Amino acid sequence: MKKVVLITGASSGIGKETAKALASKGFAIYAVARRVDRMQELKEHGIRVFQMDVTDEESMIKVVNEIINSEKQIDVLINNAGYGSFGALEDVSISEAKKQFEVNIFGLARLTQIVLPHMRERRAGRIINVSSMGGKFGEPHGVWYHSTKFALEGLSDCLRMELDQFGIDVVIIEPGMIKTQWDMIARENLIKASGSTAYRDLALKHADSLSKNYKKGSEPTVIAEAIVKAVMANRPKTRYVAGAMANFILFVKRILPDRIFDAIMLGQLK
Repeated sequence: MKKVVLITGASSGIGKETAKALASKGFAIYAVARRVDRMQELKEHGIRVFQMDVTDEESMIKVVNEIINSEKQIDVLINNAGYGSFGALEDVSISEAKKQFEVNIFGLARLTQIVLPHMRERRAGRIINVSSMGGKFGEPHGVWYHSTKFALEGLSDCLRMELDQFGIDVVIIEPGMIKTQWDMIARENLIKASGSTAYRDLALKHADSLSKNYKKGSEPTVIAEAIVKAVMANRPKTRYVAGAMANFILFVKRILPDRIFDAIMLGQLK
């Protein structure tokens, strides 16, 4: 019997490439996103597509029930849906900050809650959370995005220990700079929030830096390959780091004092 994979945020980038990569390996893939129209090409790969909004509990329950009714199991949950909302803390509304957490953390956590009873019953399963290298360091204007990824790192570490007794693995994926819509959305939000405030000068430099750096980023297939490794490994690593600059930046962050790291980060924006 084919192993069954549920992957969120599959309408573009990492999610779409991961769905195709796993389908080519013989997995039964259920790909979900808010925009079903953007996933039509996945059907050509034998992938089933459904509408799901990770901030809408009813849509999550509906899809999970449909998968269980059809397949009787979910072997792998890939929590990939998320976005980056940038802007200085003083400029970003708390409502936008809450939205960032609703999508990147609370929606992810609720879907995991819905899937877990089915995995526990079988005493098997794998949960793969797509975090970021940004879950290990901060940068100006990224306060809410980085906060969600720091939270996801902690959530995953705790969950991994909770679920060990049930034979369920929890894996964290930490992408570096990847050529997706992420940086465009982050830049647009940054300019909208802080492009005309007291933080204007640094914000505009940061937006320009994001544009230049992400053009040098890795293709989403690099992260898809890392996720495939995490799915297929008999005993997966707890973390997979992949993509442009990720290993280098995380190494520098680990060995340097905070203020020197801060100076390097700010120096990139000047």
